Amino acid sequence: MARPLPSFTILKSESNDYEKKNAAVSVLSNFIQQEEEKTEGNPIDAIDFSAPKFQKKIPLETLAQILDYELYTREWFVTGNVNPIYFSEQFEFQDPDVKLVGIENYARGVNKLFDQNTSRAEIISVEASNGEEKKNTITVRWRLSGKVNIGPFGGLTIKPYICITDFTVDPDTGLIVFQEDFFEIPQWDILLSALFPFLIGKVTSEPAPPVKRERYPMMPINFRDDQVKDWSLLDGLLSKIQNILAKS
Repeated sequence: MARPLPSFTILKSESNDYEKKNAAVSVLSNFIQQEEEKTEGNPIDAIDFSAPKFQKKIPLETLAQILDYELYTREWFVTGNVNPIYFSEQFEFQDPDVKLVGIENYARGVNKLFDQNTSRAEIISVEASNGEEKKNTITVRWRLSGKVNIGPFGGLTIKPYICITDFTVDPDTGLIVFQEDFFEIPQWDILLSALFPFLIGKVTSEPAPPVKRERYPMMPINFRDDQVKDWSLLDGLLSKIQNILAKS
């Protein structure tokens, strides 16, 4: 399994529990299949995918706040360092090119595809929606940048661009059952920019600007790790650091 290629998300599961939706993905995924593991061990192995699921029934807005904190600190859209407690056993992923089943398949593919030294998934916003157009949905806007491990010359560099991720939450269990990714620029733009970077800003669009967030997202008080005893002190310290950085 695997995840975004400059223009498409290429997810490839070792169990082949996925569907490639166009010929380009079929060809490009061959390059991923030929990649050998560069290091012994895999950080994804440390994730307990059999951990008990999140059992608390909470408002969608609170879950969005929790995911904002988790995604900001883990950047699992590129690291694969997911927290599986929020995901259903029936979790499915989809983007314009690929369908995939299973949060572990997703995590391993993401980690394998993205260069872990350069890739970033910078969170811009996380919002809950429960209206007519989107029900039981949490929408994440984020900036993708870095490199993907495709090709014979150290991979392809991704022009920074904005992604939109919709998490669909099961109203009965409170778990994420579906994730769908969209891109704010056309797929041809992303692919051309990766293959021919000299076209950026001429034929293709400019890179997405750097992400600036005014505040570091916080885990809601009732869901914080008991190992951290004085969260108010930590919150105050982080707030002061942010103010200093904003003025510098």
